[in-house]
Amino acid sequence: MEKSDNRIVITGTGIITSLGIGKAEMLKKLKAGQRVIGPIRHIRTKYSHLPSGEVEYSDEQLKEIIHYSDTGIITRTSLLGRVALREALDEAGLDAARGCRIAFISGNTVGGMEKSEQYYYDFLNNNTRNEYIAMHDCGACTDIIAKEFSGKFDLITTISTACSSAANAIILGANLIREGRVDIAVVGGTECLSKFHINGFNTLMILDKEPCRPFDADRHGLNLGEGAAYLVMETEVHARRRNARAICKLSGYGNACDAFHQTATSPNGEGAYLAMQQALKNSGLQPGDIDYINAHGTGTGNNDECEGIAMMRIFGDQMPPVSSTKSYTGHTTSAAGGVESVISILALTHRFIPANLGYHTPIEGHTFKPVDHVIENVTLKHILTNSFGFGGNDTSCIFSTLDSENAKCAPAAGTHDCYIQSAAHISIQQPLTDEWFSNPILPAQAYNESLEPDYSKYFSPMAARRMGRLLKRSMATAIEALGQQPVPDAVVTGTGLGCIANTEKFLSAMIDNQEDFLQPTYFMQSTHNTIGSQIAQHLKCHGYNCTYSHRGTSFDSSLFDAYLQMQTGAIRSALVGGHDEMTTEYFKMLGKIGYWKKGDINPDMLRNSDTPGSFSGSCSLNMLLTDKSSKSSLCKIAGMDMLYEPSIDDLCSAAKRLLGKAGIAVGDLSGIVLGLSGDCNGDRIYLDFKNALCPDKPAIWYKHLFGESFCASAFGVLVGAKCLYERTIPVHLKYQPEMESAEPKIILVHNHFHNKDHSLVLLSSCSC
Repeated sequence: MEKSDNRIVITGTGIITSLGIGKAEMLKKLKAGQRVIGPIRHIRTKYSHLPSGEVEYSDEQLKEIIHYSDTGIITRTSLLGRVALREALDEAGLDAARGCRIAFISGNTVGGMEKSEQYYYDFLNNNTRNEYIAMHDCGACTDIIAKEFSGKFDLITTISTACSSAANAIILGANLIREGRVDIAVVGGTECLSKFHINGFNTLMILDKEPCRPFDADRHGLNLGEGAAYLVMETEVHARRRNARAICKLSGYGNACDAFHQTATSPNGEGAYLAMQQALKNSGLQPGDIDYINAHGTGTGNNDECEGIAMMRIFGDQMPPVSSTKSYTGHTTSAAGGVESVISILALTHRFIPANLGYHTPIEGHTFKPVDHVIENVTLKHILTNSFGFGGNDTSCIFSTLDSENAKCAPAAGTHDCYIQSAAHISIQQPLTDEWFSNPILPAQAYNESLEPDYSKYFSPMAARRMGRLLKRSMATAIEALGQQPVPDAVVTGTGLGCIANTEKFLSAMIDNQEDFLQPTYFMQSTHNTIGSQIAQHLKCHGYNCTYSHRGTSFDSSLFDAYLQMQTGAIRSALVGGHDEMTTEYFKMLGKIGYWKKGDINPDMLRNSDTPGSFSGSCSLNMLLTDKSSKSSLCKIAGMDMLYEPSIDDLCSAAKRLLGKAGIAVGDLSGIVLGLSGDCNGDRIYLDFKNALCPDKPAIWYKHLFGESFCASAFGVLVGAKCLYERTIPVHLKYQPEMESAEPKIILVHNHFHNKDHSLVLLSSCSC
């Protein structure tokens, strides 16, 4: 039976949706079967008549509710997140959790778009709204939320897998706890409505003009919603140790990729079926043990039919009660996995099943009918909740009462190895080659385009025409990195901005054309997980699929996720990538807030710089991780850690722990790879850390070759791996060219973003 000491329990939840603020208000309206879907009030859009689950409070009212006193600006996405997070932390009593290592993992897709769409041309043409430029990306929203709770979190990151984002945050949090990396994980998601959002879904022709009717034969689409929800998770023994009350437990979870289409679900719901099957296997439960399914149930023709088929494949004639609570809240997209998990926990602890509002007529071919009225005083022990996103990113979680028993023990921490088997990149160096290692191109200006290969060997002309440049790069590097290897168990992707070129095309067209004549392709390809889902679709990879969009540690987060799962043995191989592009428009915007140097660039100028800013590059790099080494393996990943806002002393202590766990002394290091870029502020942190940890070891740099981008850290890992494989550190990679170095055997890679998010990756030669 399940070991209670190891089981993960929920000790706090917080929520805000169109139903109101907090669990008490949610519970009251859920039990009353109250529908609050209505017209859009807070956004100036020609589609304000479309029903939505908009939070009734304005930004100013939300600030008053949370007693917002910060003089800085804030986005609506972050405001919603702060409201929900505060309730979750208060219930969990985290003020009494001093000495614990706490992770904050938030799902998000629109980021600060609701401000970017208002001020886009101000960003380009004047300096009146520059303060909002840095708030556009998803990771910035997570950081703004975390800022209110300064000093509480030790690791933060952002997941962006569209409508499954918050559910995937739950999976990462559980893995971090089970691997002993954190004591507590605060997980969930937040999303506000935006014109971009509304117009994007409208181009797909899946918005209902009436309140949505999930699983009804006459359904006509979804209603968008907004909101936020977070859960506090920890082991039961840890909760007892700090006298925290456990609410319920997380019994199981699963993620799979449909690998079928960017927005449509496969006819047999393969991804949904695999996610539910994996969640059941992970929990040790049988289909007959599930007492209620909180379905994804968007109200679209494709989703509801295919999700129903997938559930029928799992449950057969044992179908438990099913309902979609999106009929209450609207589809809160990236927040949905958190929102519906909290609703499921409310149902579990208050013994009721929410109604599937608007249902009248069964779907032909479905052997079940959703619950069309609230059922109270019902015995519930296990609830399955589904969250499915664009690109076929499908996630299922199971929440159970504390007194229920599962047949399976929680998995113990693993000791499996992890090797970088191969890597391929397209950048401002020669594409798909390692020529940079012996004969690099030295960029001479601040703005640089990537060098493109001949894509005809990878795609047909018709397929290539439908793909933006970054998608082509990411697909080509995936194919090259994989080579003749079997399809990997997982595709894990990092991207700070996603296909920003397509985002800009959709955004500018939306503004210029007054929300008319928009291209759905640009919207679909603007979602951050388009990259990972397209790779999975090409490879027919149905395994784990996740995308991280956390600014300068986006790649680091994806590598960390894959590494953790390799350690536990959950997967045996993974394709891990970092992908970001730069456009002339976004380059101009970032230049206004100090990202770039002015004038010509050369290594000596960057090395001796006493001014802020660097120069831009583009990043598309995929590497294949395996649990077995071969003659062609580049190196072994001997350890990894991520930290939020550490001091230099904290960073040194973390590095020593990492080395010690691998049985390596600081003196055994052959060198340290640093993200030195000519930015005096960022470089000072790197050099202070190196001088405190290992002043006599050579510093290895790489951004003078590849430039700066949100995923540039991928090249840091590549450089370290290549030095180990080639058994040398070329002089052009030495920050101090005169420093001598022996044959490298152990290399530490350090990356940070604005001295907030830090990562450490320990690499060792395969011969060590």
